[in-house]
Order: sequence, then structure tokens, then C-alpha cells
Amino acid sequence: MGRAETLTSTERGVVFLVQPRLVNEPFGDAGLLLNFRFKSRAILFDLGDLAPLPAGTISRIGQVFVSHMHMDHFAGFDRMLRLLLNRTADLQVFGPPGLTDAVEGKLRSYTWNLLDETSGDFSIIAAEWDLRDGLARSRFKARNKFVPETLGVETLASARLFVDPDFHVEAVELDHGIPCLAFAFQESMRVNVHKARLDELGLPVGPWLTEAKHLVRTHADPDTIVTISEHGDMKLGDLLSAKAFVTGPGERICYATDLAFTEANLSRLLALAEGSDYLFIEGGFLDEDKAIAASKRHLTALQAGSIAAAARVARSVPMHFSPRYLGREQSLLDEFQKGLSTGLA
Repeated sequence: MGRAETLTSTERGVVFLVQPRLVNEPFGDAGLLLNFRFKSRAILFDLGDLAPLPAGTISRIGQVFVSHMHMDHFAGFDRMLRLLLNRTADLQVFGPPGLTDAVEGKLRSYTWNLLDETSGDFSIIAAEWDLRDGLARSRFKARNKFVPETLGVETLASARLFVDPDFHVEAVELDHGIPCLAFAFQESMRVNVHKARLDELGLPVGPWLTEAKHLVRTHADPDTIVTISEHGDMKLGDLLSAKAFVTGPGERICYATDLAFTEANLSRLLALAEGSDYLFIEGGFLDEDKAIAASKRHLTALQAGSIAAAARVARSVPMHFSPRYLGREQSLLDEFQKGLSTGLA
């Protein structure tokens, strides 16, 4: 499988919070877009080539998680900046040590003499993880010509870099010659609508369901009032008692790119990806060139497939193929499939 696919309700019997898809084709820059199904919102893993993403899609991105600052994982910062410059909202960018300097360097490369207090109230919040328990934030405001402002350091109780009531994003450090982060998106709880029960209750489908599902995910008080269009109000507890919603384990999506095939990397990545619904993983080299892959601290397709098998993920998607194999994509896919079949040696 060379591209991300979305599991339908028929295939899995569930509807998850986000829909993942690769930004580029397998020979392009690594990058993963997570589109929220019922909100005008998106999350992005890595900032490589963003040309395939329409401006409207980029405008919905609120958080970006950068694995490392090699060019093919960070060059898309400029396109995002250009498209979001007049937005009145923050863009949060999370990444490894050196992220804040990298963001500042990008911003300092342009002239901002036309920005002032009348400009759009757009800010970039750089959140730099120290690979332990510290997350240092700095703000770059358009109205202040993107002069950096230190916001302080948050002490993390875990490697969850971003926590939302409906989900969180966690990270692990991998070795690519430099620290390179792998990420996991974890939905707090899967909440699906039981359409037959809605019909029995005479309740319409509509925007109220999005808010009701959010209340379920956040374990709101059962006495919380839910306003239902063209119906009136109901207590959340009454909806739950009537089994209008079905709950289950939340969706987990892992993203790992640019890592050496070492015991330390395998241990950390397997702990992150174990049992995930999706694993998007780089597998850019053929096994015949595994010495080259090792020298560049990358995985072969065979190694990537074996990692996916060991992690027992529901669906795995290889990506970030080396351009040396243009025209030989099927060979890479075949070796990835072989790794899935044989697992780790």
C-alpha cells in the first residue's frame, strides 16, 4: 500500500475523530495531515513540501508537529506563513531542540516593515521540547514584526506535547544522527451515533451531535443540557441512558520518519505504536542497499514493514521513498509487505 486509505464505517463499524492522509506521494517529502471529520480543523505532522495542500486546507491547521529541521521536513514553513499571515489566530508549532531558533531564523529572513498594530492579530507559538520534561514556548506576533517573546517553560508530566479534551499528541525521541521525533495522535474516546436509536427517539441528525459527542468524550455532568435543533432540550444523561451513543477506545495514529534501525529506536517506536489504528512509517530503501540506508540513518522498506508487524498495528502505510528508486515503487511496496509477513528477526 503506497498511499493512506481511510477505513469506512462498513470496514470497521466505527467513525473516528480524524481522517489521516499523506501530504505527498511516496517519493515526496514526508508529511501527514489529520483532518477532523466534524470540525473545520486540521493537524499537520511535518512541514515539508505543502504544495499539494489547498490554501483552504492550510487555513484550518492549528497545530504543526515537526520531527526535525532537515529541509525536506521544514521547508514548507514559508508557504504556511504566507497563507496564514493575515489570519487572526495562533499557529502552534511543536518540535525538538533548536525549533525556536529555526522559526526565528525563518522569520528574520524577511522584511516586516509594513506590519504594525493594525495588522492581523496572527501569532506563531514555537513550543520546543527538551526531550525530557520541559516544553519552552516563545511567541512571534505579526503586530510586533515577529520579534520573539519568551513565554516560559512548562513542566510536562509525560511526553504529551499537546492535550485537548478530545485528544492528545505525544512524542518520542528517535536517533537520525540528530534527535528526530515520532508522534502519536490519541483520541480520548471514540463516540459514535446510534442512528437507529435516534430514529426511535425521534431525534434529528445535525450540528448538535458534534457538541453532544464532545460532552461524552469529556465526561461532562449527566445533567448537562443538550440543545437539539427542532426538538428542544435533553439532558446528556438521558441521551446516554437511551443508548443514543456508542463509545469505545479512541483512534491512535502514529507517524515515524527518518530513523536508524537500532535497538534503542525500535524499543521506543514499538512502545509508541503498539496496537495503533495507523502507522505511517518511512521505508525508503531496498534491502539490497541496507548499508546505504544505515549510513544515512534511514530504514529500508523491509525493516519498516517488520516494525509495523511487531507493533501489531491495524493498518500501516510506507512513505518517504528515496528518489533513487523512481520507477521501482512496486519493489519497495513488495519488500514492505514481506516485512509485514515475516516481522522482526
